[in-house]
Parts: sequence; C-alpha cells; structure tokens
Amino acid sequence: METTPSLCMSNTQDVPPSTVNEFFQKLRGLLGSLRSETAAAGSLRKFAYGNASGENIQTIYGLTQCKPDLSEQDCQATAISTKPTIIITTNISPPPPSTTRNSEGSNRSRNVVIIVVSIVFSLLLIISICICLRVRKTKGKLEILPAEDVDEIGNAESLQMDFGTIRLATDDFSEVNKLGQGGFGSVYKGRLFNGENIAVKRLCKNSRQGDKEFQNEVLLVARLQHRNLVRLLGFCLEGQERLLVYEFVSNASLDRIIFDPIKRAELDWDRRCKIIVGITWGLLYLHEDSRLRIIHRDLKVSNILIDGEMNPKIANFGMARLFVPDQTQANTNRVVGTYGYMAPEYAMHGHFSVKSDVYSFGVLTLEIISRQKISDFQHGENVEDLLSYAWKNWVKGTASNLIDPTLRIGSRSEMMRCIHIGLLCVQENAADRPTMASIIVMLNSYSLVLPVPSPPSFVMYSNTEFKTSLGALDSNSDDQSQSNSTKVLVNETSISDLYPR
Repeated sequence: METTPSLCMSNTQDVPPSTVNEFFQKLRGLLGSLRSETAAAGSLRKFAYGNASGENIQTIYGLTQCKPDLSEQDCQATAISTKPTIIITTNISPPPPSTTRNSEGSNRSRNVVIIVVSIVFSLLLIISICICLRVRKTKGKLEILPAEDVDEIGNAESLQMDFGTIRLATDDFSEVNKLGQGGFGSVYKGRLFNGENIAVKRLCKNSRQGDKEFQNEVLLVARLQHRNLVRLLGFCLEGQERLLVYEFVSNASLDRIIFDPIKRAELDWDRRCKIIVGITWGLLYLHEDSRLRIIHRDLKVSNILIDGEMNPKIANFGMARLFVPDQTQANTNRVVGTYGYMAPEYAMHGHFSVKSDVYSFGVLTLEIISRQKISDFQHGENVEDLLSYAWKNWVKGTASNLIDPTLRIGSRSEMMRCIHIGLLCVQENAADRPTMASIIVMLNSYSLVLPVPSPPSFVMYSNTEFKTSLGALDSNSDDQSQSNSTKVLVNETSISDLYPR
C-alpha cells in the first residue's frame, strides 16, 4: 500500500466564507459516501464517483479509487490519508466586466475549464481501460470454466486472500510450520487472526504445470461442498506467488498413517472400513451427486487426508477434469497421474472416465486392506505387483493372505467383501468395473451377490514394458502413444480357464 507521493492543488481566487463552509460540508459528505462505496467494492472494481451541489456552489465532482488488491480496511485508510483527486467547479459572482484584465481573466477561466474537462475525460478513459484489462486478465485465468459457469467467477474471486495475511499466519513460511513437500510445492500449517488453523499449499514458482493445478483447484474445489472432500478456504495470487488455503486436517495424509510402523496400529478394521466407505461417498459426489461431474485422475493414499475423527477427505484436485452433462469419456495426449493407480486405458491410450477413478479406488482399497504399497509390494523374498498377488490368491481361494496381519479383530467377511470389491474395480475392461453408486450398495448390502471379477489388467502386462509405454505417452504424441501401446502386450495366452473359488 502506497500513501505517497500526494498532490495538493489550491484555489487562489477569493471565495466568500459562506461558500467555503458550504463547500467543505458538502465535500465531507460526498467523500464519506464515495470512500465507503470504494472500499466495499469487489476486487475487480474499487472506485466510485459522484457529485454534490448546494445553494452557493454549482457542483462538486468527486472520484475515489484504490488498487483492487487492497483490503477494505487498507482502502479506507488510503482514501482518508491521500484525499483522492477532486475536480471542483464553484459559482463565484463575477466582477463588473469593464477592463482588459477582466477579459484576460475570462479567457483564463475558459482555458481552465477546457483543461479540467480534458483531464476528467482522460481520467475516466484510463479507468475504463484498466477495468477492461483487469476483467480480461481474470477471465484469462479462468478460461477453463464452461460457458454456463461464468457466474461462478465471482464466487472464486470472493475467496481471494491477502498475501501478507497468509505470510503472517505461517510465520513467513517457517520451516517449523512445514507439513510436507509435494510435486508442485510445499504445504505449511498456519493460524489466522480468528484462531482458525489452516493448511497453505505454496506452489512452485515458474511452473506451467503448477499454473494449471492452481486454476483447477480454485475453480473446482471452491464449488464443491462435501464432508469427504477437503474444503478450500481461499487463495492468493500475487506476483509469482500462488497460494491455496485449505482447512487444516489434523492427521495428515493416509499414507503417513497406514505405512508407518507405529501409527498403523491406530487403524483397526472399523476405522479402515470407515475410510473406505468415506472415500466411496466422496467419489460418488464427484461423479454423480454434485451439479458438476469431475474426474479426479490422481486418487491415491497420499491424496486422502484424515481428520481428527478419522474421516477421510479427498484432496489435491490439480489433475482433475470437469465433464459437461451427459459426457462419459474424454481423451488426452498428456497422461498425468501416479504409476500403479492409473487405469490401463488411460495410461496407454489417454482415455479417461469415471471408471478411471473406480480403478484407482480399487487399488487404494487393496492397499488399505493389505497395508502394502502398490508400487513395492513384497511377499517373502519375492517382489511382485500387489494386484498380481491379490489375483493369484483369489484364484487359489486364499485371498485372506492379503489381509494385514495386524487386523486380528474385525469382521473377516467384511474384509473379504472389500477385497472382492477391490478386484471388481481393477478389471481390464472399464465397462466391467462397477460405478461408485453400485459400490455403495455392495458395501452396505451383504445379501447382494457380487459378480465374479475377471483378472486385473496388470496380470496381462509386463511392468517393465508398461513403464516404457508411460514414458512414450509423456512425449505428447498421439502416433507414438498408439504404436507403443501395442508393445505392452507380452503374453496373449488366454487365461479364461481360471475361476476364483
């Protein structure tokens, strides 16, 4: 906030005291109303103009303006301290027109009026241009919004927060308050003036991928409200700083609990089942129950936050994609996500849909039950893929081998049912995977007979070849991704003779 330099211009002509008193009385009233209107205006328009008149004065014209990024309090203070530009025309009784000096004064007055009118016109023109540029710039940032959601721009802008406030809340992003480091930046714990704890994601500077993530999270999460989705409190975009402010979730992410040798003891079966069900409800909201249809595209244990009551909250919507009504599938040349959680049709061909999230949910469910990571599952001395191990045991009728040995208490039938659901979610053919709505029914109705799953996709592919295909897709070439997709088939032998017991 700048309060200097300031400019003061005085009227050197003689004005009757009664006119002076009336002028300042009207001026104070005009400025008071304009100052309040300016400070309370939105972030796209922080200016106001008006006029006042009286018996001995013709018109007082006033205009007040603050930079759009100033807070309401700072704008009030600036308007008070700097006395914004005022253009004044007063009705002064002219002296008798009889001398050359009077003629010169008349000419001077006309010149002053012309200059004043020119200044007023130029000032209004500059303000109009600035407003247009500001609106155009904002729309550029929000260009991923569909046309029918343009009204939501105001809702997102209303969440904009001051950088100084966030910096103070995090103690200038102190290392002591650092909660973690991600691919797009760091997360810090903070505390606002009202005592509310917050989590601040500070995106990396000069990252184009970070820009897209920032836009997605602001525009999507700001319009989503569900107990199993992390809540966005605000954002800040100032210079190169891009900050996302979330509700603080006390137990951090699920991977920090379930894969921790000590903390994992806190996750008995009831709590794990509660987490699985909560994730299901959150995804159902994203896919069907909200007025938007959103595909998360990066569902994994590290993107599930756990609150103080062990409720799960889906986080990190930087990769998410918005579907228009009735849209069921989309394609992309740039595959983003985490290896192991990506559905095969997405990883190899760039096709994604709600069934892509279902696949990730299936992997996540098997990880929660087994307490083993999809990427480095180890059974004895043999390292193999978690899905491959799960399927082999399912076929042999020993699926209970997949259950975390620490789960000594809890319903075995519930655990086995969740393994069954997890295998249904990771089937090769996306059409064979259940929807989140049907998974809710499966989890709550034990009288429902579940269909028999087919083999998971990774059983039919070599992990080495599969990673090579992922690398090819990152090159953003349709032809290259299609040609490499044929190379991942390393064993086309039919395994239709395998039936689970």
